[in-house]
Amino acid sequence: QVALVESGGGLVQAGDSLKLSCAAEGRTFSSYSISWFRQAPGKDREFVAAISRTSSTYYADSVRDRFTLSGDNAKNTVALQMNRLKPEDTAVYYCAAKAYSGNYDATYGYDYWGQGTQVTVSS
Repeated sequence: QVALVESGGGLVQAGDSLKLSCAAEGRTFSSYSISWFRQAPGKDREFVAAISRTSSTYYADSVRDRFTLSGDNAKNTVALQMNRLKPEDTAVYYCAAKAYSGNYDATYGYDYWGQGTQVTVSS
């Protein structure tokens, strides 16, 4: 069993930066691929970024040049550094873990989900 806890959300202005963290309790991150998703009010949950068990990273086109994902196996955390934030980045951000590789952008197939952290970007 793995419990995921997100932190680092908040209210920022457009152009600011924010760093989200996903901490795992239970099995180590090295056993899982970790992804971030986000969900804005009235919209479907959408893929943001993923880091595989071999530390390959994948990004949605909308965040590719602004967000950076990194893992720290020693601390059992995955961080999402978000730069040049835009109002359209406003959403609840969730981290998720899956034991298998591939199809990171699909919401199905994940074994564990965190409770989410709110990110609000004002214009």
